[in-house]
Amino acid sequence: MSEPKWKRELIHGYQTFRNGLYKTQKKIYSELGSKGQQPNVMIIACSDSRADPSDIFDTYPGEIFVLRNVANIVPPYEADDSYHGSSAAIEFAVNHLKVKAIVVMGHADCGGIKAHLGGYAQQEPSSFIGKWVDILATANTDKCHGGTAQFDMELNGVLNSIENLKTFPFIKTALDAGDLDLMGAYFSIEHGKLLFADEDGEFAEVGV
Repeated sequence: MSEPKWKRELIHGYQTFRNGLYKTQKKIYSELGSKGQQPNVMIIACSDSRADPSDIFDTYPGEIFVLRNVANIVPPYEADDSYHGSSAAIEFAVNHLKVKAIVVMGHADCGGIKAHLGGYAQQEPSSFIGKWVDILATANTDKCHGGTAQFDMELNGVLNSIENLKTFPFIKTALDAGDLDLMGAYFSIEHGKLLFADEDGEFAEVGV
């Protein structure tokens, strides 16, 4: 019985990695494996397969600590007995890895944003996706960035996540001490363009 296509593709990718990139970065992997990781930046990005932070920022293994979820959403701080996977990753990055910055990066044509704008939370109230994207209901939709409703919400979703990060006590402590920076970013898939947000929440293209 032949292997399924998806598995053959994974094996081929691994073999290409081992015979190519791994050979040039073997020392890096060896040091990371024995000494652990010390990334300076945490990137919170969408799970979308088209917007990989490691590709966009051309990073080596160990350079960035990445959290990916639907629509790059940061939930507000909640101290309860529920499971908080995203919050756990953020806590680990700040309290244990001591990252210097957290960047929340949205992207164009985001399916999670589409789901929110389409009222998925109301249509599918028992859905994990619906409940998750409903966090975006607290975003400042009055802030216009001069684009479509989808584009504006993609940017406002990033800013909303930045504000939610500030609700975490350990992040507030790090910010007040000057040990941590927060920044929003946005990636245009079609055009390969990156935007950074300033302190006023205005996005501008990064030069190349």
